[in-house]
Amino acid sequence: MQPTQGVLGPRPGVPHQAMFAGAPPGFPTAGAPAAAATTSATNTWDPTALINTLNSMTLQQPDWFMDSGASSHLSNDQGILSSTSPSHTPTNILVGNGSSIPITAHGSVVFPSPTRQFSLSNVLVSPQLVTNLISVRKFTIDNLVSVEFDPFGLSVKDLKTKALLYRCNSSGDLYPFFTPPTSTRAVLLALAEDIWHRRLGHPSANVLSQLKSANAISVAPNKTPATPCHECQLGKHFRLPFSTSLTRTQRPFEIIHCDLWTSPVPSVSGNKYYLACLDDFTHYLWTFPLKLKSDTFSTIRDFHTYVLTHFQCRISFVQCDNGREFDNHAARSFFLSQGIRFRLSCPHTSPQNGKAKRVIRSINNILRTLLIQAGLPPAFWADALHTATHLFNLHPTKVLKNLTPHQALFDSKPSYSHLRAFGCRCYPNL
Repeated sequence: MQPTQGVLGPRPGVPHQAMFAGAPPGFPTAGAPAAAATTSATNTWDPTALINTLNSMTLQQPDWFMDSGASSHLSNDQGILSSTSPSHTPTNILVGNGSSIPITAHGSVVFPSPTRQFSLSNVLVSPQLVTNLISVRKFTIDNLVSVEFDPFGLSVKDLKTKALLYRCNSSGDLYPFFTPPTSTRAVLLALAEDIWHRRLGHPSANVLSQLKSANAISVAPNKTPATPCHECQLGKHFRLPFSTSLTRTQRPFEIIHCDLWTSPVPSVSGNKYYLACLDDFTHYLWTFPLKLKSDTFSTIRDFHTYVLTHFQCRISFVQCDNGREFDNHAARSFFLSQGIRFRLSCPHTSPQNGKAKRVIRSINNILRTLLIQAGLPPAFWADALHTATHLFNLHPTKVLKNLTPHQALFDSKPSYSHLRAFGCRCYPNL
């Protein structure tokens, strides 16, 4: 048997019997003469120190490394094998520098793992070896597996199904296969991220990232981009997603989306609501603070007159929910006389008026941040509403391919030189 060039060589002069690490000076190690142990114990007998020393000692366990150049499994310690025999043919191992080292025994060893156990048969034992080596060739034949090496470690897979059986990460120059843990924590396999996602009960990506950073789990490198989990989409949604609207407008004011927002805090001017009117084609927004819900219809009627006068356009559809502030006798009569069709969402189906709902959320986000920035109480929300609406129409949006609603409606680029931070102090000159 001639393991070709590898990491073999004469073992340093470390006593084979010294199997304990961390033993203090003067404490007898395994294999030390019995007389020396008796003398040392007689001269320095301290029961407390002895107990502390025994508790602090850890048993050195061997590491195994994969070697594609070795023709046989090689070990430097006969004690780690499950079954051994003193005789073997041949009797020497030819190492890389051309010298031979004797074989003292041969045997076998079994590695446990969470998926299946791996066996090494006909392991050659020579105390002069530096470390324990696994022949990749014999390992794949004996266990019917394949071994894949990558920059992060090695993976052992079933030869037929290609299922991952064992993963061992490597941070050094060699590929360790089996490093016994130094604690009672079980060795975790490097599994795919979607497997850990399912095992942990479908947590968020941030939770998986934190566990991975803390080395609590071992995640195999992902070769393909992660896809959304189907179970998460169904289990974490309060309701099934609505289908995307296929309606596409061809001109400004063809469809106006309307919705009414109720403020939990009345404004200093006595307003409790505001009406949002969004043009579907240009995504331009108008907002109107209201003191009463009953003012909704008169505001929509005035808005219709404004559009007809300044843009010479007629509104074709008004889309809103089925609240009584929109769906009432006066509104239906007016829309019928102007040839405007009413589009109402189904009861308890607010996503059908999703554009208006979403734009109110965007406006409220801007409104709240402006009040916080200026240090004003919530009662000044109506004053911040006008600024928030103006700024919304100056923001580029993906709906318009990064154009602004102002540019889409007026066909001119907006100016930003007049803007000042909301809440700046000013002094009136009377």
